[in-house]
Amino acid sequence: MRLKSFLSRSFILLLMTSWFLTACKPVSQVTPVVQSPTFTFPSPSIPSTTSILPIPPTASPTMTYIPTIEPTPVPIEQNPQRIIGYFTSWGIAGRGYRVTHIPGNLLTHINYAFGVISPQEDKCVLGDPVADVQKFYGANESFDHKPDLKDALHGAFGQFLKLKKQYPHLKVMISIGGWNGSARFSDVALTEESRNKFVDSCVNLYFRKYPGVFDGVDIDWEYPVSGGAQSGRLEDKHNFTLLLAEFRRQLDLQGQADGEQYLLTIAAPAGPATYANLELDQIHKVLNWINLMTYDFHGAWDAITNFNSPLFKSSTDPSPDLVMRNKFNVDAAVQAYLAAGIPPEKLVIGVPFYGRGWQGVPDINHGLYQPATGAAPGRFEPGVFTYSEIKINYLPTYPRYWQDEAKVPWIYDPTKGIMITYEDPKSVALKADYVNTNHLSGMMFWELSNDGGDLLTAAFDVLANH
Repeated sequence: MRLKSFLSRSFILLLMTSWFLTACKPVSQVTPVVQSPTFTFPSPSIPSTTSILPIPPTASPTMTYIPTIEPTPVPIEQNPQRIIGYFTSWGIAGRGYRVTHIPGNLLTHINYAFGVISPQEDKCVLGDPVADVQKFYGANESFDHKPDLKDALHGAFGQFLKLKKQYPHLKVMISIGGWNGSARFSDVALTEESRNKFVDSCVNLYFRKYPGVFDGVDIDWEYPVSGGAQSGRLEDKHNFTLLLAEFRRQLDLQGQADGEQYLLTIAAPAGPATYANLELDQIHKVLNWINLMTYDFHGAWDAITNFNSPLFKSSTDPSPDLVMRNKFNVDAAVQAYLAAGIPPEKLVIGVPFYGRGWQGVPDINHGLYQPATGAAPGRFEPGVFTYSEIKINYLPTYPRYWQDEAKVPWIYDPTKGIMITYEDPKSVALKADYVNTNHLSGMMFWELSNDGGDLLTAAFDVLANH
């Protein structure tokens, strides 16, 4: 009896020792990687009327945390050529842009914005339950031109299943956070327990409760430490790395259970002051790629007109701040991330499908680099103009100009004193060519409802034919 008791205690001690040694392995330790297959673009096609039975919500068991493995490093894909479009929940009702309008033949990935963090429980919750899973689609609105079945999954989630049925190559990501949804990230990333609990809630919600809808997670924390709508804490810099590692670990576990390889990406800042708060040399190891938000370099918050998303710096930029003058452009952000050790195959540049505008701009230099009195009136937001409305309401009457160093256009009406910086098919094609020349991962767009199709087609034509 004593021998049996002694052996039992010894066995327990051995298990505890094994657990401790495994759990304490350094996060930075990596294993050899393998090369992933490249992606082949599908031919453009028209959505068919073939019906698909959406998968209804299922029970959502809670996964028990067992800290016994570290995340597996993500392989580097060769020539990935990704074309990623953000699709917003508020655009469904607010702008009438539904899943049926998504040109799946021109995209490789869709980032659905946004999932949010519950301030009461610090867990993942639906950002807009009505748009996400409750809206019933009739035949005239549904992707397959057939009304939702009563017991099927409704909302955008159900429509995504139909979209993916038509375009099997297309992957849908759930994007969590956003400018207005990042306040709780600092708290959920603070401790091992909080990270574990939060990530489990996200995996539980988006992959167990609604299986088959999403192929990965896109984290949009704006921003760790500082620079966003809400300030964080100094510990965010390292905690963000740990949070991403926990996402990678749990997504891998869930993927093993589902027979899938779930993706993990982030929306990353392009300004030097904000990306300085990221451990760039570490985070890319657990990410499939990084979506660089290479836009909003300038806007109506600036007293002087400038460009929203210049590809390169301009020698005539009068900004007194040297960092702003030299680093507020796409190329500078890309080069900074590459210098930090991030493989080019894991970098995606962002392109805005909107422009930014000022009013009260004097008729000097066609309104470029001139003082302004404030934001020009916009349809949805002051100082912001979708490409669709620029094309329809402004380009017919506003003179267009081109800055050949920055590789972007602008328009200016001297009688109204309004200057708008924006993207057009020419500037988007040049950015796509930049992606190809520098062997980057692809392009990302914010966001699909802003474009009537011209900008996305311009990017597709260059990237898909490379």
